[in-house]
Amino acid sequence: MAEKMATRRIKEILRILGRTYPDVKTALRHRSPVELLVATILSAQCTDKQVNQVTATLFRKLRTAKDFAEVPLSDLEGMIRPTGFYKNKAKSIKACCVALTEKHEGKVPDNMEALLQLPGIGRKTANVILGSAFGIPGIVVDTHVKRVSQRIGLTKERDPVKIEFDLMPLIPKKNWIGFSHQMIWHGRALCKARKPNCPACPLRDLCDYGRETT
Repeated sequence: MAEKMATRRIKEILRILGRTYPDVKTALRHRSPVELLVATILSAQCTDKQVNQVTATLFRKLRTAKDFAEVPLSDLEGMIRPTGFYKNKAKSIKACCVALTEKHEGKVPDNMEALLQLPGIGRKTANVILGSAFGIPGIVVDTHVKRVSQRIGLTKERDPVKIEFDLMPLIPKKNWIGFSHQMIWHGRALCKARKPNCPACPLRDLCDYGRETT
C-alpha cells in the first residue's frame, strides 16, 4: 500500500512538473558536444547567464577540441575569467580537450564510462552531456536538483552521486532528462535556496518542506 502511494505521488510530481515546465532544456548555449562540455565545466559555481555571455565570444574563437587543446593556457584563462575559478577551469578544459584529441579523435564520447575518464568530468557533467548532446537518459544532480529533491522528500542524502542513485529507481528512465531540467528550472524559479516561494509552488501539497510551512 505504501509503495502504491509513493508511486502515485511520483506520478503526480512528474505530471505537475511537466505541466509547469513543458519544454525546458539546458540553458547553456552550445552548437556541439564539445561546446556543451566546455560550457558545463565553466558553469561550476557560475550562473548559466554569465557562462553564455562568456561563451558567446569564446566559441567564435575556439570551436573544436583541438582548438582548446592548443590555445595557450594564459589566453584561455583571460577569455573565461568572468566565470570565476578561471585558472582551475582553464586547466580542466585544456586537459580534457587534449584527452579528446589524443584518445577520441576530438569527439566527445557518448557513454558514461569514457566521459568519467576525462580530466575534470564528474557524473553531473557527464549526465548533462549525455542528455543534452546525445539524448541518453541520466539524472543531473546540480545544486538545484539536490535542494529540491531534499525538500520534496525524495532523498535524505547530501552527496550528489548518492542523490542520483536515490532518484534513479523513483523516476522512470524515460523521464530522467526532462525531470532533471524541470527540477533545475523549478529551483531557479520558485524553490530558491534562501527564500523558497512555497505559497506559489504547484508542488506544495506533495512536498515535505512545503507542508511544514503551511
